Amino acid sequence: MSKIAFVFPGQGSQAVGMLKDVYAASEDAKKMIDEGNEALGFSLSNLMFEGPAEDLTLTYHAQPALLTASAVLLNELTKEGIKPDYVAGHSLGEYSALVAAGSISYIDGVKTVHTRGQLMNKAVPAGEGTMAAVLGLDAEELEKVTAEISENGDVVQLANINCPGQIVISGTVAGVEKAGALAKERGAKRVLPLNVSGPFHSALMKPAAEEFKNVLANITISNASVPVVANVTAEPMTEAKEISERLVEQLYSPVRFHESVERMLNDGVDTFIEIGAGKVLSGLVKKVNRRATVHAVYDMESLQKTVQSLKDGE
Repeated sequence: MSKIAFVFPGQGSQAVGMLKDVYAASEDAKKMIDEGNEALGFSLSNLMFEGPAEDLTLTYHAQPALLTASAVLLNELTKEGIKPDYVAGHSLGEYSALVAAGSISYIDGVKTVHTRGQLMNKAVPAGEGTMAAVLGLDAEELEKVTAEISENGDVVQLANINCPGQIVISGTVAGVEKAGALAKERGAKRVLPLNVSGPFHSALMKPAAEEFKNVLANITISNASVPVVANVTAEPMTEAKEISERLVEQLYSPVRFHESVERMLNDGVDTFIEIGAGKVLSGLVKKVNRRATVHAVYDMESLQKTVQSLKDGE
């Protein structure tokens, strides 16, 4: 019997126009998006549908927008009777995974990640920190590069260990630039700046993590109904207490996505469905294991295509 994992994207996947067709096509989607706007006290859907892109990219807008996209498409998919054996998210996507596992409600999720974005922005205001993807250098070598730059006063560290040959670094603008240049000298093929507004998953986020503990203490976190593979440990978790602890650690710890996919593959998962904006994770899963079956659900057309191919047993 094949096992299915739902995976949910994080920041960088947002795009103006996201969910517009779903909002028009589904009453349930419209209701959920309108409820999200109401809970936040501003029109998130307007930013998602019309932009401008620079406003949507701000972390306190991108986070609730991405969670909304994932939650709405998840609802459309589960109406078709498709259920996961495992869920996992990339960075912010972990919150969408927790919504999918019934651990956090959609509305609590939207409000929590909006606040999370505000705290992250406060810890390092937009423009002071950044992230970049380093291609073609292994983790050990890149770790040496970031340690060397950090020792000289410009904070930078490994943030996302995505798939073979793709690791994201995070830190101050100067730290990321210097580490990128040194990584190229040491053999990296390319260094690509990311479309994010802060140095996520770096030590610079520790002040935000301290404040964020209080935010999590004020929402209901339940035990997960399906195992959630944690970013911080790459291990499944279901207990509410552990979920809460990991969400705090996740702010300043590397996202171990590559290991998380390996873990699910080892547990018999052979089909991965990416749910939300874009299809970044689909590409990463394929790089970890080319034989995995991968689907991406990001609009009505891709939703219908995925449902059809799962029903046909592809």
